[in-house]
Amino acid sequence: MLYFVPTPIGNLSDISQHSLEIISSCEIVFCEDTRVTKSLINLLKTRYNLEIKDKIFYSLHSHNEESFLKNIDIEIFSKKCVYMSDAGMPCISDPGVGLVKFAQENGIEYEVISGANALLLAVAASGLVEKEFTFLAFLPNLGKERAIAIQNALNSPYPTVIYESPKRILSLVEDIVKLDENRKLFLIKEASKKFEKKFFETSLNLVKILKDENLNGEWSVVVQKSPNSTVERINLKDIEELEIPPKQKAKLLSKLTGENSKEIYKKLTK
Repeated sequence: MLYFVPTPIGNLSDISQHSLEIISSCEIVFCEDTRVTKSLINLLKTRYNLEIKDKIFYSLHSHNEESFLKNIDIEIFSKKCVYMSDAGMPCISDPGVGLVKFAQENGIEYEVISGANALLLAVAASGLVEKEFTFLAFLPNLGKERAIAIQNALNSPYPTVIYESPKRILSLVEDIVKLDENRKLFLIKEASKKFEKKFFETSLNLVKILKDENLNGEWSVVVQKSPNSTVERINLKDIEELEIPPKQKAKLLSKLTGENSKEIYKKLTK
C-alpha cells in the first residue's frame, strides 16, 4: 500500500492525526530530501510523543524519478509505503506525479491523505475566487516565456494563482503594473507560519508597499480575473454556422464529437 502524505507548510500543528498514524507505522519512506524528512519525523515524534517504527528512506525527486521507478522492485509496495514532499501536498507543484502514474500502471493500491496546501490556502484567503481558478505554480524565470505567462494570467477569465520566490516577487508585480496598474492582487507571504503576512491592493500600490517590506519567504499570488474576458464555449451549432470549407468544418466537428471526420464530411456535402 502506498500513501501520499502532505506535510506542514509552516505550522507543525497542521499535520493531521491520520497522517501521524501513517508516518508512525510505515516501513518505507519515499521523499524529496531524506535529511529534511528525517528531521520532520523527529520533530513530530517529539511534539506528539509518537512511537515511530524503523524505516527505510529513499530519495525520490524530479531529477531521479524516471530512473528510480524504472529500476524499483515492485514487491516493495507489499509493505506500507509513504511518499512525503518537503512541505505541502505531493503532486501540487511538488514531485509525486510520476509515482502516482507508476502506481496506476502497475495496479498498486494508493491513497492521498488530505492536508496542508499553499494553493488552496491562498485561494480561500484571497476573496477573489468564487468558483473556478487557474493555477500556474512557478512561472518561467526569465525571457519571453515569463512575459507570455504573465500576460496569460492577466488575460484569464478566471483568477490565477502563482507561486513566487522572494527574489522575483517585486519584479513580478512590477511587470504586472506595466500591463495593468489597476489589477487587484492578493499576496500572502509565509502562509501558516509565525510571520505570515497578507496584502490586497492594486498592482501599482503593491509595488510601493513591497519596496518597504522584508521580502524573504515563500509567496503565493492571486491575480484578479480579467475584467474584459468572458468564457464562451463553442458548441456544434457555432461550428456548423461557420463559413468555411466542409473538410475543415468536418475536422472541427470531429474534434468535438469524436465522430469520424469522413462520415461528417459526407453528411455536410449531401
